[in-house]
Amino acid sequence: MKEQLNKTVAFLKEKGFEKPDIGIILGTGLGKLVDYIKVEVEISYNHIPHFPTATVEFHQGKFIYGELSGKKVVVMQGRFHLYEGYSLQDVTYPVRIMHQLGIQQLLVSNAAGAINKTYKKGELMLLTDHINLQGGSPLAFKGVSKFGERFVDMLAPYNKDLNHKFENIAASEGIILHQGVYASVVGPQLETRAEYRYLGIIGADAVGMSTVPEIIVANHLQLPVAAISVLTDECDPDHLSPVNVEEIIQVANQAEPKLVKLFSEIIKSI
Repeated sequence: MKEQLNKTVAFLKEKGFEKPDIGIILGTGLGKLVDYIKVEVEISYNHIPHFPTATVEFHQGKFIYGELSGKKVVVMQGRFHLYEGYSLQDVTYPVRIMHQLGIQQLLVSNAAGAINKTYKKGELMLLTDHINLQGGSPLAFKGVSKFGERFVDMLAPYNKDLNHKFENIAASEGIILHQGVYASVVGPQLETRAEYRYLGIIGADAVGMSTVPEIIVANHLQLPVAAISVLTDECDPDHLSPVNVEEIIQVANQAEPKLVKLFSEIIKSI
């Protein structure tokens, strides 16, 4: 992996990805933050050596470098998932790339279903903890200790300072920002009613199919990280409706301006 990482990083530096301050991963239906970035370089994933390629139709699949709120940022417009057939090492490869490029903080977004019945679709949730239900770890590979401590402490996986800043910005902007536990599952099928009940029993406030692998690797690299979910549907097992993916994307798009505001303002404060 180290040789592949070096080749990928060398390629990106040659293209102009120089000393970014902050890395950003944009989830489902959350790609418009790029409209607020002064883009300097933009490369499709399939043109980057050893980089996975996004296969989900509503993920753009671009690696972007530019300026946002006075800081140099590198942005994943579209991420990778286990349900696309990738390994956990593939899914988290871009986090290692951004770290080697020089980022000092990582901000992550995703679309998720609300398990907590007091949360409503279109609202946001700041991740304070998570439950890994993906059946594996991105650190479970031979030679992982060459990249960092094998037995990573996950007592506080989400950076408290970044979370506190997000809380203050949300309060000052009048944005509802819940705090809660995110459960990450494999997918791509959504949950049964029994599974939604189970998730609530074990303490999940929201459920999705991403993010946790990236958070684990960020902690492995001792990279401060924070994550926000856009709640795109309400997963009440007693009042479920058939899944409408188009509606989920629409809700994410409608909530996106709030996420853009939070990300833009926190980058100013870092």
